[in-house]
Amino acid sequence: MKELNRKVFNTIFLILSLFVIFGVFLYNLETYKKEYENVRRNLTFMGDKGYFGIGNRLPNPQFQNDKDLDNMKIMDYEVYTVIISNNGVKRIISHTNYDTNFDIESISKSIVNKNQGLNIGNLYNNKYSYNYNGDTIIIMNTASVNSRLSSALGKTAIVFVIMEIIVYCVSSFLTKRITKPAQESFDKQKDFIADASHELKTPLAVIMASADELKSDKKNAKYINNIKHESERMSTLIKSLLDLSKLEKGISIANYKDEDISKVVERTCLTFEAIAFEKSVRINTNIEKHIMFKCSKEEIERLISILLDNAIKHKYIC
Repeated sequence: MKELNRKVFNTIFLILSLFVIFGVFLYNLETYKKEYENVRRNLTFMGDKGYFGIGNRLPNPQFQNDKDLDNMKIMDYEVYTVIISNNGVKRIISHTNYDTNFDIESISKSIVNKNQGLNIGNLYNNKYSYNYNGDTIIIMNTASVNSRLSSALGKTAIVFVIMEIIVYCVSSFLTKRITKPAQESFDKQKDFIADASHELKTPLAVIMASADELKSDKKNAKYINNIKHESERMSTLIKSLLDLSKLEKGISIANYKDEDISKVVERTCLTFEAIAFEKSVRINTNIEKHIMFKCSKEEIERLISILLDNAIKHKYIC
């Protein structure tokens, strides 16, 4: 049951966790796309308004004079228009009211040798984005964007941890509900095994006591020994049935000992000779001597007995 509970819990926990991960990922993806689109829109907006090329031509007719360019403000973003002449900075126009340590001049000089066009990059770590066309560069300080995206990641990380705790509790609850019928059936099975084992103890004790009282002679000595051996083995089986903890914990090798497998197999084969004779089956053995193996002798006897029993029933030659 523990293995079943573990597998059911892991399955439920994994499925619910995937939904949480997908939700967190989707939220951060949408937040990133929104910020990316805002940056792209503002950078392209400046070009659409006629800022590109203003170093070599008249401004867009919609502006009355250069003061219109100077007074153009971009809300929520720190944006600059840089006019380049002979690979040097000719003029910087600020479109923001922010007062930061953004080194626009040094950044402008570094962009001059880069490829022209729109460059936004990774908004999680890029400190600026730009739109470069000929003699004009539009530059945006994206430090605030970095901060907002990092803040969103931090908040979703906290939400993720909280949701995983909730998922753990829900998975535990659902596991108990789902495995409840199986647990009840398992408990009934354990009770039945325990009751049956106790009931078998009495007739087995009588058989063992009767075998001890039988007179042994050359004719029936072997059969009496077989009765005693099989009774002892059945007693061991009953004790194993009563040890229900093995069903929960699985097979433990902690108590395994070095056993002579050859003797175990030989003894088990001798026990089945009478049964094989009744079925007109002959058991031929070719057992190598003194094969040592670390195991449970009772479990090996049980295994060989099952194999011999099936072989005799179907008349296979051992």
